[in-house]
Amino acid sequence: MSYAAYKMMHLPTGIENCASGFITHSSADFAPQISPIQPDDLDSDWSSATKGVGPVPNLIVSAGNVLEVYIVRVQEEGSSSREGAGETKRGGVMAGVTGASLELVCHYRLHGNVESMAALSIGGGDGGKRRDSIILTFQDAKISVLEFDDSIHGLRTSSMHCFEGPEWLHLKRGRESFARGPLVKVDPQGRCAGVIVYGLQMIVLKAAEAGGLVGDDNAFTVGGTVSARIESSYLISLRDLDMKHVKDFIFIHGYIEPVMVILHERELTWAGRVSWKQHTCMISALSISTTLKQQPLIWSATNLPHDAYKLLAVPSPIGGILVIGANTIHYHSQSASCILALNNFAVSADSSQEMSRSSFSVELDAANATWLSSDVAMLSTKTGELLLLTLIYDGRVVQRLDLSKSKASVLTSEITTIGNSLLFLGSRLGDSLLVQFSCGVGASMLPHGVKEEVGDIEGELPSAKRLRRSSSDALQDMASGEELSLYGSGPNNAESSQKTFSFAVRDSLINVGPLKDFSYGLRINADPNATGIAKQSNYELVCCSGHGKNGALCVLQQSIRPEVITQEPIPGCKGLWTVYHNKNSRSHNDSSKMADDDDEYHAYLIISLETRTMVLQTVNNLEEVTETVDYYVQGSTIAAGNLFGRRRVVQVYARGARILDGAFVSQDLKDLCFRSPNSEAGSGSESPTISSVSIADPYVLLRMTDGSIQLLAGDPSTLMVSTSIPAVFENSKKSIVACTLYHDKGPEPWLRKTSTDAWLTTGIGEEIDGADGSSLHDQGDIYCVVCYESGNLDIFDVPNFTCVFSVDNFLSGKNYLCDTVIQEQIDDSQKLTNSEELGGHGRKENIHNMKVAELAMHRWSGQHSRPFLFGILTDGTILCYHAYLFEGPENAFKSEESVSVQNSLDLRNTSASRHKNLRFVRVPLDTYTKEETSSGTPFPRITMFKNVGGFPGLFLSGSRPAWFMLFRERLRIHPQLCDGPIVAFTVLHNMYCTHGLIYVTSQGTLKICQIPSLLSYDNYWPVQKIPLKGTPHQVTYFAEKNLYPLIVSYPVAKPLNQVLSSLVDQEAGHQIEQHDISNYDGTYTVEEFEVRILEPERSGGPWQTKGTIPMQTSENALTVRVVTLLNTTTRENETLLAIGTAYVQGEDVAGRGRVLLFSVERNADNSQTLIAEVYSKELKGAISALASLQGHLLIASGPKVILHKWTGSELTGVAFFDAPPLYVVSLNIVKNFILLGDIHKSIYFLSWKEQGAQLSLLAKDFGSLDCFATEFLIDGSTLSLIVSDDQKNVQIFYYAPKMSESWKGQKLLSRAEFHVGAHVTKFLRLQMLPASSDRVNPVSDKTNRFALLFGTLDGSIGCIAPLDELSFRRLQSLQKKLVDAVPHVAGLNPRSFRQFHSNGKAHRPGPDSIVDCELLCQYEMLQLEQQLEIANQIGTTRSQIVSNLNDLTLGTSFL
Repeated sequence: MSYAAYKMMHLPTGIENCASGFITHSSADFAPQISPIQPDDLDSDWSSATKGVGPVPNLIVSAGNVLEVYIVRVQEEGSSSREGAGETKRGGVMAGVTGASLELVCHYRLHGNVESMAALSIGGGDGGKRRDSIILTFQDAKISVLEFDDSIHGLRTSSMHCFEGPEWLHLKRGRESFARGPLVKVDPQGRCAGVIVYGLQMIVLKAAEAGGLVGDDNAFTVGGTVSARIESSYLISLRDLDMKHVKDFIFIHGYIEPVMVILHERELTWAGRVSWKQHTCMISALSISTTLKQQPLIWSATNLPHDAYKLLAVPSPIGGILVIGANTIHYHSQSASCILALNNFAVSADSSQEMSRSSFSVELDAANATWLSSDVAMLSTKTGELLLLTLIYDGRVVQRLDLSKSKASVLTSEITTIGNSLLFLGSRLGDSLLVQFSCGVGASMLPHGVKEEVGDIEGELPSAKRLRRSSSDALQDMASGEELSLYGSGPNNAESSQKTFSFAVRDSLINVGPLKDFSYGLRINADPNATGIAKQSNYELVCCSGHGKNGALCVLQQSIRPEVITQEPIPGCKGLWTVYHNKNSRSHNDSSKMADDDDEYHAYLIISLETRTMVLQTVNNLEEVTETVDYYVQGSTIAAGNLFGRRRVVQVYARGARILDGAFVSQDLKDLCFRSPNSEAGSGSESPTISSVSIADPYVLLRMTDGSIQLLAGDPSTLMVSTSIPAVFENSKKSIVACTLYHDKGPEPWLRKTSTDAWLTTGIGEEIDGADGSSLHDQGDIYCVVCYESGNLDIFDVPNFTCVFSVDNFLSGKNYLCDTVIQEQIDDSQKLTNSEELGGHGRKENIHNMKVAELAMHRWSGQHSRPFLFGILTDGTILCYHAYLFEGPENAFKSEESVSVQNSLDLRNTSASRHKNLRFVRVPLDTYTKEETSSGTPFPRITMFKNVGGFPGLFLSGSRPAWFMLFRERLRIHPQLCDGPIVAFTVLHNMYCTHGLIYVTSQGTLKICQIPSLLSYDNYWPVQKIPLKGTPHQVTYFAEKNLYPLIVSYPVAKPLNQVLSSLVDQEAGHQIEQHDISNYDGTYTVEEFEVRILEPERSGGPWQTKGTIPMQTSENALTVRVVTLLNTTTRENETLLAIGTAYVQGEDVAGRGRVLLFSVERNADNSQTLIAEVYSKELKGAISALASLQGHLLIASGPKVILHKWTGSELTGVAFFDAPPLYVVSLNIVKNFILLGDIHKSIYFLSWKEQGAQLSLLAKDFGSLDCFATEFLIDGSTLSLIVSDDQKNVQIFYYAPKMSESWKGQKLLSRAEFHVGAHVTKFLRLQMLPASSDRVNPVSDKTNRFALLFGTLDGSIGCIAPLDELSFRRLQSLQKKLVDAVPHVAGLNPRSFRQFHSNGKAHRPGPDSIVDCELLCQYEMLQLEQQLEIANQIGTTRSQIVSNLNDLTLGTSFL
């Protein structure tokens, strides 16, 4: 392995930072509008709906290097959303709100981890027209300010501030490592922001004055809104202000100038001095004058406890500041102060000031907080409890603080309030929750009936649905739907401050992190006969994730494996369709129609074979009725579907079509294939046949083999169909390569909003109110999307066929599509040079044969959903676009008529019916593996579905089948590997298969399936979470018995004297007299450990605990492994479960540990699992790692590594290694080689020789490194050693005794190094799969090639895969080009992000031999012309690069 590629497969999910602000809209957009035209892309029923809720800002979250902006959709009671009105939303009805959900606006992968984040708010007083911006800070001292740009429907950088590099070196004052990255806080009125970097340097970012940027060219964005921006920045050295150790800072409310309060420690204390030197912190309030760059001290307060760590600014009208410590909460303002003691450890600084005590005892270290109202703050503690802190305020001063308990919830990393009635609990350790709260005064507000009703909404759901909804059971304490009531518990607040808060969980974001350990095991429904890539979907990853009560086992599967109900061989299948048949003609009443649509069973299944068509009826079970129906069965079918509200079926075959009523034909259209006018007479006598069909009730669009199209239009009154050629195409010479119909369904068709016709947009609202059941509106609008051979795309409305939108060169894959009329003006103003002329002729050849093979456009149901447009090119590339609405600047329309005439566009384009406000943004699909192009006639690969297992989306058939599922307006892509290529797919809903699917594999097997219901698909990989109610530490797979032993710990409160007595060394028991211990009362929480043995449930239900092995008191289980030992007496191999433990008894007791061996047996009928202890032995030192080496057991106990042989009753040492490992973190074994990683001393490479019975050190890394995980990397015949460390790096070493720089082989040499940006906790070695290029010329060297899958503490999963030199050189030169060719979000540089981070330690840089696929995947998002240009510059071709990237994806498509 000289070269490797780093690839992210599952992005981080643990949310570290969250903030709320008006990013995509301004608060004024929520005021009731006079006209129904919204100035933004919020639907018009929003403004009227949000009376009680008020303006709802966006939610911004970051997880590792992922940044996401969400919009919060609130459903009010009685709002006009008819769709989904039947289902009860999660959390019940509360304060007039029936539900709230998060919808994704934009999602970015940054080249850097977000350290802290804030929303720079708008200055008050300009009508709330302005929007907020996002300030992000990155490691060392980078600050980026981002704002939302409507024209691209995404974020763009408005300013960048960098205080690192050679010219800012003096800011570090000689220090190299800092405890934390930059921290940003924002003035509540948006006048400035502060960032603290390098411990003591404060950067003040001055915000631009409101309206200062009106002359800016971008101020025209929606209705004159402009986002908050940063004008300039300057530095304050806090050291000059005599501050030494800054802990936190914040801006406070209620001052004319911005006032910053800094919490700092004057001199540090330490554990031995705490009783004398306790109150070492103080706060200083500085008035920041951004114009004079001065910061006078205006007030300060001293004598704060040493454990104070957080400041909270009290909102107006009260003002002031809260200082939160581990044992006390202090309130300070310029005029008053008060203290609340939280437990017995709180000490008053001077006896004069009396402390009020809280009614219960709590520790508040590591708490997070947010404000629910101006006098109530919510605190979330380290155990997940939610506490309410009320400030008792008499209108003049805060008299005292009052703390009360609320519900328990997830362990949070940050909390933010969203608007006036929602809050978001962001969590790195569990699922993040969106919670609605409402506040009433006194208990009489809520009648008891309401409470009961709310209580069992969550309880009535069927169990499978409840499992799927409550994604982790940490939600359950909070989400069980009970009303949470909190009463202030103070003596004299009977009527004044008795506020009750009730909470309801509204939505949750799944998190699988932190992944501490994982193991690779077989799925329940694995197929033993699978081979190749299909075999991968037999496996799953079982991960230890979460902490404390959020601890869970996450079962992750990258590919979906449907649950087969029946299967049947059907050779030569070409296509499948299921159709409905409605006997009665129904009125088009919308609400009843919606309810019926989903539950109606399919009537017929049509199977098209090579030479005939089969028809099966499907209502109960499948029976063939081919003989008795009037369907066309003599040849293959091209398409089938329903017309006229499911009352008729249309079946299209190569030379005609039939309209059927049930089993009987009602109209036969035979002569559809007359010559089109533009086919020359000499082109052969064959008349063209139908090649592709698109159906949108009541129209059917046919594309002929010669590139002409025909439209069959149905007449709903007579239920008959007439055929016509649209006038636009009648004598056009342009050949059409792909076309589709798009049905813009629903009472409010989405595309209408994008039209610039005034009468269209205003008329909608009134028309709907007037004629509620009018069939015209329920049908929505129908459009025809057409792509020509030239690569241009047009959208026409049907049936008039006026062009409403057109795009030049659609197949080049631009990032944004907008109407050519607008595009031309942009081009004129920017005078773009056309990149096609730049290249020579040689490279234009290979794109001439690229065409669009298939088009599809669809909008899934949902009140705020927007259409997606898909295009599949002939080389297998899939272009996916998401539509959005952008009202451009007014001046763009003035010259429009003249422009379009000048450019001799069709004169009809100048009519106002064009959709000028329609734009499309390209959605990256880099998780999808591209299909190899197959020669032969392409069959349609995209099948849309409305409901498979409860999910909307589309299925992509072909040689790489995949599911695209839609959640929160984001497509989640899950491949399906288990059956190889799939030639046909359709949905099936009948009695025996509810909301299921049918597909046919390329081998000719028809399978009727359902999709596994227990998995959550709204994640990068489908996941099932199994709650453990404890912290999982390590898991391993017992393959023979299909069991998962794992280490779990959970907190137990013990009497304090019992805990203390365990800390006394029993031999020298004179340190604490016995009578001293008995005086301590109270409890102390300790972690108790056990090893649980879990079995995956056959039915896919909750996993069963088959046995537990408890540890002794104060004994921690450190490692569990399944080992194979050679029993020296019987000479047989035994597979045993080995556990290594350590006694944790404080620093006075010498460290000891036990090694335990257990045998696991199953009954004959598999009903019971018997776990028996075979052996246990106490050793010196903690037993931190175990492994079996050629039948022997290798044990790392403290500073020794000892090899034991197993006699069947006894472990006896045969060899040992005694070099200075302090504590072995991981052990890996290949053949007789041993790799061990030490907690401080990097890695050691040992070998075991049987004949001399000795462990000898081959080589080691001479540097010091805090290892996290190690593993061997095997590439053919080369062996490399990989290690990850505490600075989030990965290094690859190799052993080369012949090289001079290895000091005769003592030193391991560096082969590559890379910064992953997350703590890698586990590597797993998996054999790489054969890629497409290997099948042509199989090279023997590649057969033994392994990749390493790794999991991180952020919840991300990636892999490091070996590359051959040729591919590496090609991809590396591409990577260097892409650093400059791609605009990076937030202006971050991928090269600096991937540099090895040494945190100030001396480090000699290693070779740069790992390519970064995170950057390389941007290549396919470039325009086609740019792709060719870059490939040309590095001396290769686009197809070569794409096939290299594809081979890498294929080779690592594990699980």
